[in-house]
Amino acid sequence: MDEQVNGGTGDAAGTAGKVDAGEASAADLSLEARLGRLDRIVAELEGGEVELERGLELFEEGVTHLRQTEALLRKAELRVEELVGEAESLEVRPFQGGRNG
Repeated sequence: MDEQVNGGTGDAAGTAGKVDAGEASAADLSLEARLGRLDRIVAELEGGEVELERGLELFEEGVTHLRQTEALLRKAELRVEELVGEAESLEVRPFQGGRNG
């Protein structure tokens, strides 16, 4: 499992920013972590040296990250719409405590 999460490169230079399997469950990854992992998956698949089974595993992992990323973005969009809606319903009044100048 660790190989799947880290991309299976095993080299020291390729491990920066990768999530360890024990570090966080797949459901707890941030948007940024998911996008970073998707970038690494794409790079590995585009490298052309991936065996079929490994390619299918990477593709499946990528689809999972993509779906979760879309869900996180939808949730953020709803929060923004809610905040904008709340802001539009506020009464705007001139500031009364300013300096005369």
